[in-house]
Amino acid sequence: MLIGGSSAFIIKRRGRNVARSAKSSLAKFREDILNANSSTGKSAKNFTGKEITKATNNFSKDNLLGSGGFGDVFKATLDDGTVTAVKKAKAGNIKGIDQILNEVRILCQVNHRSLVRLMGCCLELEQPLLIYEYVCPKRVSLTWATRLTIAHRTAEGLAYLHDSVEPRIYHRDIKSSNILLDEKLNAKVADFGLSRLAVTESSHITTCAQGTLGYLDPDYYLNFQLTDKSDVYSFGVVLLELLTGKKAIDFNRQEDDVNLVVYVENILREDRLNDAIEPKLKEEAGTMALETMKALGSLAAACLDERRQNRPSMKEVADEIEYIISIVTNEVSAT
Repeated sequence: MLIGGSSAFIIKRRGRNVARSAKSSLAKFREDILNANSSTGKSAKNFTGKEITKATNNFSKDNLLGSGGFGDVFKATLDDGTVTAVKKAKAGNIKGIDQILNEVRILCQVNHRSLVRLMGCCLELEQPLLIYEYVCPKRVSLTWATRLTIAHRTAEGLAYLHDSVEPRIYHRDIKSSNILLDEKLNAKVADFGLSRLAVTESSHITTCAQGTLGYLDPDYYLNFQLTDKSDVYSFGVVLLELLTGKKAIDFNRQEDDVNLVVYVENILREDRLNDAIEPKLKEEAGTMALETMKALGSLAAACLDERRQNRPSMKEVADEIEYIISIVTNEVSAT
């Protein structure tokens, strides 16, 4: 009985400590958001709890756009008719709050057409909320030209993060589900919860490996050294998805083909890249278009090189995709 009573006391006390820690973190979160707004010169609007509760119909399940380990995203319609997306950390999840704060820090420093735009935040409710521009999820059949444009826009956004802001930003979770398409099929990189600022002179950040199965840079996973080339690797997987029409990881495929990177590597080893291209794309492609598909496959392979020093930069990737697009455009103009 004495041991049981002591255990209960310890658990209860630990629970109170966690609750106090959560409140302390939330208070610091509010202070940091205000500091982030004032220090960057980019002001995120402070929405009221009443506004957002009404806009989401009290966070109705009908408005739920998606759910992850650290929070939920809801569709919200403001009083002026503007449709937005609201990210809400899950109750009591300190990591979720930390990720939301991290997104504020990142998005208050950036401005690019290929990055999702932060419209504001709400700090009045129990859990902090972020309000983004709404990017309508679309499920459409994508032509080869559209796929190239999506790849190019995404590469431009990542190159901007790596080369055009100070300190540099490493996204750390590039995957197809974090590349959103608006109504005009313009690509926008989203979800900066795991992103890191490269605040040191070193070319890498030593940190615990985080990311998504199938997209995670093996060099980063083994050595815990995050660099811009980790994003390049993940983007290489996205290129393979665009080229093959297959998911990065699919346990419904044969055992040897579960991992898309391994599957394509085996095909490349046998010089059969043509077999990896999505059949529908090949059916619609002329000779030159088929060559550009192979060129994108070769670019993806370069991004996926096991040795990060051999991978191209995102700027080089964006330039190469732009060149491939010019070939496709010229072929269309000539017909």
